[in-house]
Amino acid sequence: MRHVAIIGSGPAGYYTAEAAQKHWGDDVRVDIFDTLPVPYGLIRTGVAPDHQSIKGVSRRYEATALTENVRFVGNVTVGTDVSVPELQSLYDAVVFATGAPHDRPLGLPGDDLANVFGSAAFVGWYNGHPQFAGLDPDLSGANAVVIGMGNVALDVARILAKTEAEFAESDIVAHALDALRGSNLRTITIVGRRGPHQIMMTPKELGELMHLERASPRVDPADLPEDAEDAILEPGLRKSVAHLRSFAAIPESERADKAIELDFDMYASPVRLLGESRVEAVEVERTTVEAGKASGTGETYTIPADLVVSCIGYRSSPIPDVPFDERAGRFANDEGRILPGLYCVGWAKRGPTGTIGTNRPDGFGVVEKIAEDLAAGVLGPGGKEGRTGFNALAEQRKLDIVTFRDWKKIEEAEAQAARQGAPREKFVDIEAMIRARG
Repeated sequence: MRHVAIIGSGPAGYYTAEAAQKHWGDDVRVDIFDTLPVPYGLIRTGVAPDHQSIKGVSRRYEATALTENVRFVGNVTVGTDVSVPELQSLYDAVVFATGAPHDRPLGLPGDDLANVFGSAAFVGWYNGHPQFAGLDPDLSGANAVVIGMGNVALDVARILAKTEAEFAESDIVAHALDALRGSNLRTITIVGRRGPHQIMMTPKELGELMHLERASPRVDPADLPEDAEDAILEPGLRKSVAHLRSFAAIPESERADKAIELDFDMYASPVRLLGESRVEAVEVERTTVEAGKASGTGETYTIPADLVVSCIGYRSSPIPDVPFDERAGRFANDEGRILPGLYCVGWAKRGPTGTIGTNRPDGFGVVEKIAEDLAAGVLGPGGKEGRTGFNALAEQRKLDIVTFRDWKKIEEAEAQAARQGAPREKFVDIEAMIRARG
């Protein structure tokens, strides 16, 4: 029997568990650990609440989770409740699938002003992550600035722009919906240091902006390259740029009925955040782009900002006894191998790149590497205790483990508490989650 511990219950973790099942069949036991009492990682707390179809992938993970040889071990923090060396003594392989839950620092003067947030915190707030449920952003001002030109920036801008009615079938949490209901925002500016041909926004997400009830997207026609230059772009990016061109062509008469302007400010690199105790404006430097790289021109101007959300990337969390690449913000690894018996997948391996589906080949690839290392004798003779040994350790330390069947009770309670039309009302407090399992 082979024993595998996976740290993190998001897509990378469950794809790895699925791969282990397919490789070893009934001859493997997989324990999936998570700090939270609930599974699915960013599917639950990162995917936008109005993108319910994307969250449907969790049904695939549930099929894996409900098998006898895969177990969810929630409410256990690796590095605190149990150490990595302890897990190594119990399991043949330990795989880190912890994602990248922390914001890459903005690193600009004024980024410590009030009402300035990173996207991990802000997205966690409206998605009900217990760590960020108390964030309490002030939406009483007229102007928001979102820094970044990827899909996360689009998500944040779209959520800020939507009406209450547009959240009818979403699982946005109550405290965020209440705050958005009282929002006074009139301008949302998405700031990026490069131009249309370098955006990381996908066509589907950009297209959604054309259907917002009270917001209209705006692009300065002067920021758009000549039409003929789009021919060199790969098809997806070409479609995204086509959306930007359509935004630039919206007549002013059509904008008049919209309460919120969603403005794309390209070739603009933030220099500093201005304000006394809370943010009041963002100073940016005009840029030019050559060979895909932006450089400053020395020309600066300010954008009014009562709220700033930085969407410039994420970092993994270091864990004691595991080599970490501080510069890259992920575990130090060679194609998924960290040290003998230690592996990583997903964002913990490669950084915050790719889609949910990108994690599937990662999971299957790391299982192949574990199998190779087992066959080569790198991981020792086997015979480790695995789940039985961890259960004894958990009992000794009085760890309150939450299982997948416990999670199903929590999920049922969330569904019962949902407002009309919504799939669930998430618990945003860990103790409340644990109480709900009965």
